[in-house]
Amino acid sequence: MAYADVAQEQREQRRRQRFATKSMHMTQKYLRRMRDLGSTLEQMEPFFDTLERIYVQGLDVERPRSTKTVGTYCVQVPQELIYAAGARPVKLCSGHYTAFSIGDDVVARDACPLVKAIAGFEHMGTLPLYENCSLMVVPITCDCKKRIAGLLKEKWPVHPLYVPANREDEDIEHYVDDLYQLMHMVSHVTGQDVTYESLANALNLTGRAQYELSRFLRIKRTTPNLLYGTHAMAVMNASSYLDAGVWASAMGALNDELERRAHANKLVSRKDLPRIMLTGSPIVFPNLKIPLLIEEAGGMVVADETCMGERGMSDPVVPVDASFDGLMRSLAIRSLRPCPCPTFADNSQRIYRLRQMVRDYRVEGVIYHVLRGCLVYDYEFRLVEEELESMGIPVIRLESDYTDQDVEQLRIRSEAFVETIKLKKGPLKANRG
Repeated sequence: MAYADVAQEQREQRRRQRFATKSMHMTQKYLRRMRDLGSTLEQMEPFFDTLERIYVQGLDVERPRSTKTVGTYCVQVPQELIYAAGARPVKLCSGHYTAFSIGDDVVARDACPLVKAIAGFEHMGTLPLYENCSLMVVPITCDCKKRIAGLLKEKWPVHPLYVPANREDEDIEHYVDDLYQLMHMVSHVTGQDVTYESLANALNLTGRAQYELSRFLRIKRTTPNLLYGTHAMAVMNASSYLDAGVWASAMGALNDELERRAHANKLVSRKDLPRIMLTGSPIVFPNLKIPLLIEEAGGMVVADETCMGERGMSDPVVPVDASFDGLMRSLAIRSLRPCPCPTFADNSQRIYRLRQMVRDYRVEGVIYHVLRGCLVYDYEFRLVEEELESMGIPVIRLESDYTDQDVEQLRIRSEAFVETIKLKKGPLKANRG
């Protein structure tokens, strides 16, 4: 090898090492801030450990050596199909600032930071979570996702999943056809056919996780302030990197601890803190600065309506009939009909869902999060604002990027919003806050 080539390779190695080191430090900072909130439950540790394993230790997801991983880029990818073909699904949407800074030079300037972070990890090739995937599944929910599918195709086999703009019967039929194509693609990668039995077993597996999630949400609704909302978001983010059965077991242990604390009335904060709901663009680990700022300012994130939160797993699969095709159709219906993603032309049920969550969690204020360049969520802000204000619920729009440079501005606006709700609740409570 020529001297110039050796020198270039050494420079690239040093660059990748600097990238890995900066990535590790950034992740450690946010894990430390989450723990510094205090009152961390003992059974939270498996979820923190999972996030640390992936982004600090730089390890792949835990799985049998013969099991292949399939990367997914949206909650609309039915995990059951991947499990049924003998593979492990991993969610690869990223909230990493260091990867974003690399992706900023790789993709279009006005692309959203989530896509830039994905492109950054793809370009650097340092994270086993990405590098070891045998297939990437990218739902086409916006123009940026369409472009990232093309970028990923340079390195991995990619299956673009075309999400329809409407949810009529004809749209469901097209989506069922696409899911059959996805099934054959995953089976080709794993060498294992999807059978009725394997698909039914996969439905049971994810059903266990959904049961524990429903239990978790019920506990949060009935006994407020048992854990910080930022910690709840870490739990949901960890599900991206854990087998559904392992996550369900960890959730079961966490739920047991929460129930014991509820019985003993051991809360992490006073009950009168402003109750905040987050909605809008996804909040993906380690980009948890907004929930951290809210709770460091004396608010409490009681509900998370983003797609990385509870709605990514809360809708169960209800088979339309007991045949194999019935199971496939039930997956398509679950992925489209209840989904409140703004990619759909008619998204009125998102408004219904938000109103329901405001009542269920006794929400006192809503923060509408918009990632810079995320037009599909930004477009819906006015509609959401009007509906919630008609209920007497104050709303604030916070736009953020994958950088620490906007933290102080976000802190000022978050603190002002929390203080406004405290004053609305009454001068005595505001003074005590």
